[in-house]
Amino acid sequence: MPKKVISGNYAAAYATKHARVEVVAAYPITPQTSIIEKIAEFIANGEVENLEYVPVESEHSAMAACIGASATGARTFTATSAQGLALMHEMLHWAAGARLPVVMVDVNRAMAPPWSVWDDQTDSLAQRDTGWLQFYAENNQEVYDGVLMAFKIGEHEKVNLPVMIIESAFILSHTYDVVDMLEQEEVDEFLPPRKPLYSLTDFDNPFSIGALGTPADYYEFRYKIAKAMEEAKKIIKEVGKEFGEKFGRDYSQMIELYKTDDADIVFMGMGSLMGTVKEAVDILRSEGYKVGAAKVRWFRPFPREELYELAKSVQGIAVLDRNFSFGQEGILFNEAKGILYNTDAKPIMKNYIVGLGGRDLTVNDVRKIANNMKKIIEKGELDKEIDWYHLKR
Repeated sequence: MPKKVISGNYAAAYATKHARVEVVAAYPITPQTSIIEKIAEFIANGEVENLEYVPVESEHSAMAACIGASATGARTFTATSAQGLALMHEMLHWAAGARLPVVMVDVNRAMAPPWSVWDDQTDSLAQRDTGWLQFYAENNQEVYDGVLMAFKIGEHEKVNLPVMIIESAFILSHTYDVVDMLEQEEVDEFLPPRKPLYSLTDFDNPFSIGALGTPADYYEFRYKIAKAMEEAKKIIKEVGKEFGEKFGRDYSQMIELYKTDDADIVFMGMGSLMGTVKEAVDILRSEGYKVGAAKVRWFRPFPREELYELAKSVQGIAVLDRNFSFGQEGILFNEAKGILYNTDAKPIMKNYIVGLGGRDLTVNDVRKIANNMKKIIEKGELDKEIDWYHLKR
């Protein structure tokens, strides 16, 4: 397999090329723009066949164009970030409700004001109830692999839902790393052409989508999306296992566990910050700490069964949230705590709000969090449930 030293954004663009996407519609926004610029370069250089780029005047229109293209049976892609994703919000519901497997890369960027182009997860997590699957990439390799798997998962006949692949602003989007690329023939074998369950261009079988849903019918449409989300867990594991068997990178676990077998304390989080956490785990282990890391790859559908199995075996979980739901707490913490409430798994859980607006999480930060959790476990009670860890004191 060829290797390229590329940014996370270029990894997304190459994956789109190798997936033989047929329609791309997008509007530029920092730090997403170089994804679409690279795809435009592929088109201009004649490196792709049968790929139509649709220039639009806004992110709302970009998603509308993707919805129309996907409804005709085309494999469809877009990318955005922050305010652009927020502008798409109405159409995100539409794509999921119409059961259209659009794939989108969201480059996590803090929401304004104050104006920011740096990383946090609020933009994507604010869309968690739209019906989109969400995969959080730790590194550039996972951006590339995630896009390829997203098409296969979203287009599966038992799923038929849109998928969001999420990467960190600048930490991944503009930072270069080695990415193992696949040969086009390998991708073609793994990801065959899309076979839509329906198409608006099938004139022998005309139908409508998005028509009025009365109280007699609407309820069942929502239920079917909920069932598809549950079914997606099985498909995610199957596709992740197949990817591992073919290419040596296994994604069959929705939560990636790192040195948790004998851990008393586990750091749980999503995205690029988990690379720092793993490095910290190695250092802390050498210093005698019994710690591990749990990287939540898929936030939607949420891997509740895997979380339960982990929670049964540890004394404490430090949930690191690069986001915050105002009036409540960190979003990952809120989800995890709610899932475990009616179970017999009762580790001490504390929420650490970290890295908002792109502030760095360092190895020393993780060490301090480990020491805090150690004291809490020894005492048997929380000092406080939420710690705005990076707040200037």
